[in-house]
Amino acid sequence: LATVWLLEKKIPMVPLIGGILITLFGGLTIYFDNPVFIYIKPTIINTLFGLALLFGKYFTDEPILKKILGKSIMLTNKRWMIFFFALALTNELVWRTQSEEFWVNFKVWGMLPIIFIFTAFQVSLITKHKINE
Repeated sequence: LATVWLLEKKIPMVPLIGGILITLFGGLTIYFDNPVFIYIKPTIINTLFGLALLFGKYFTDEPILKKILGKSIMLTNKRWMIFFFALALTNELVWRTQSEEFWVNFKVWGMLPIIFIFTAFQVSLITKHKINE
């Protein structure tokens, strides 16, 4: 966050929220000496993104995530909403049923590729939305 601030004189919302949540949950993990706070961070972040899409789709005329993400990417369709909720649920299932080592490996070598693969399949829709704006 400091590097982005030094280079751009502003911090985008997503890294700022991520930094705050990492600091909060990391601090709680250290203070209480309990790793559960780190385990639930991905669940909370993905659930918040899913809820923002749900709220934006059904309760407002404008996408809520557009305000958060800015012009970087449009995530307005139901697929993204379901994807974020599925990631949250998957994280919960893995950390609650597997070892800590398995969860760490899943988070690094499982979640990140899942996100990249899903995003790759959405590129044509993202491009279409950018062209139509």
